[in-house]
Amino acid sequence: MSAAHAPPTARGRARDASAPSRGRVVANVIVFEATWFACLLGVAHGQAGWGTAAVVIALAWHVAISARPATELALACVLCAIGLAAESVMVALGHVAYPAGQPVAALPPYWLVALWGEFAMALNVTLRWLKRRPWLAAALGAVFGPLSFLGGVRLGAARFVDEPAALVSLAAMWALLMPLLLAVSDRLDGVILRPEHA
Repeated sequence: MSAAHAPPTARGRARDASAPSRGRVVANVIVFEATWFACLLGVAHGQAGWGTAAVVIALAWHVAISARPATELALACVLCAIGLAAESVMVALGHVAYPAGQPVAALPPYWLVALWGEFAMALNVTLRWLKRRPWLAAALGAVFGPLSFLGGVRLGAARFVDEPAALVSLAAMWALLMPLLLAVSDRLDGVILRPEHA
């Protein structure tokens, strides 16, 4: 019997059963992207508070429909803490300036920290396939982290003081952090109900 027609193993069945449904993945992508745009457009138009509120609402929706809400909420809080530290380094480097939401000059804007919490929505749903691929995660982080930030700049939510230096710094930051974020999300996975919690 070929491998393609071999019956699934018990482990394979468990993995398939624990994966989020296709509908959940599609909804996750739509809500995530819509919220990201709403937040950045709000910042660009001087409404950082409204943009942050959109993130909080999206995250509340995600947490509410998760199998273990407290675990997903904990993941979002951990990501906010990591984001606060990482973006504080970026602020200290001085490569980027922000138009709103930065009451303390040495710290990143609150809306940017909130977007790190929003990223928790994707880790255990649309990005869970990356969890066992740390090198690929690092490579994708190095590419798409800066591209995402560049998108925010184009929308008017931030401004590059030194664009080449900023993009290099962002690429290095995301290459280092993506495997870590996925490892944390694997430990704090509240999207599915694992056997020990069934």
